[in-house]
Amino acid sequence: MLWGAGTMMFALLRLAPGDPATLLLGPDASPADVAALSERLGLDRPIVVQYLTFLKDAARLDFGDSFRFGQPAMDVVLGRLQATVELTLTATVIAVVVGLALGMLAGRRPDGPVDRVVSGLTILLQGMPTFWVGIMLVLLFTATLGLLPSSGTGTPAHIVLPAVTLSLPFTAIVARITRTSVVASMREPYVRTARSKGLTESQILTGHALRNSLVPVVTIVGLQMGALLGGAVVVENVFAWPGLGSLVVESVSNRDYAVVQAAALLIAAIIVVLNLVADLSYSLLDPRVRTGAHR
Repeated sequence: MLWGAGTMMFALLRLAPGDPATLLLGPDASPADVAALSERLGLDRPIVVQYLTFLKDAARLDFGDSFRFGQPAMDVVLGRLQATVELTLTATVIAVVVGLALGMLAGRRPDGPVDRVVSGLTILLQGMPTFWVGIMLVLLFTATLGLLPSSGTGTPAHIVLPAVTLSLPFTAIVARITRTSVVASMREPYVRTARSKGLTESQILTGHALRNSLVPVVTIVGLQMGALLGGAVVVENVFAWPGLGSLVVESVSNRDYAVVQAAALLIAAIIVVLNLVADLSYSLLDPRVRTGAHR
C-alpha cells in the first residue's frame, strides 16, 4: 500500500503542469537560472532515475528538502500533523458518540417512527457537500449568532465548527452501520434468552446487542478515520485550519514534490496502522473470533 501510494503520488506530481524551478524563481527568471536551479534540485535527471532515487530515499525515510520552506520535508509535514490529528480525533469522537446513539435508537424498533427519522437524517447528512455545510455553519454561528470563530486555532472554540463539519458524513455512516447491526443482533437467540430472564429492553440493548454489533462499527471507524486524515483538505481550507490538508494544497500549487510525497506516505502509513488496530480489536469485542482462530 505504501509503495502504491508513493508511486501514484510521484507520477501524478510529474504529470501535472508547472515547473518547480520556474515557480520558485518567478516568471521573470532567465532560462539559465531556471536550468541551474532544476539541476540543483535534481529535476533535470531522467524520470526513471528520479523515481529510483525517490524509492531509495523513501526506504530510509529521507524525502529530501522542501523547495518552498528550505528544510526537511518530513519535518514540515510533522509540524502540521498535530493540528490534523486533533481535528480528526475530535470529529471521530463526535461521529462515534452521536452515530452510536442514533443507530441504537433506530435499531431498537425497526421501521418505527424513530427509525424512519434517523434513516432520513443519515441520508441527508451523507448527501450534503462538506464545503457547503462548512459555509452554512459559519454563516449561522459566526456571522449571525457570533458564537464561534470561523477560522484559525488557539482555543477549544476554534475546533468546534471544523470538527462538526468533518464529522457529519461520518456520523451518518456510523449510525447506519450501527442500526443494521443492532437489528440483526436483536433477532439472535441470546436476546430471546435474555428476555426470558426478565431483562429490560434497555439492558438487552446496551449489555448484549450493542457489544455484538460493534465489530462492523469498529471496521468502519478504522476506515473512516483514515479517510478523515486524507480527506480533511476541504474542511481545513474552508476554516483556515493549519493542518496537513491545507499544507498539501499549498505544496501541490507550488509543486513542492518532497512535501507532498512525504505527506502522502505518512497518511498511508497511518491508515495501514488504523486498519491493523481495527482488525486486532475484533477478538476483544467478539470472543467468537478468538474461538475460531484456535480451531
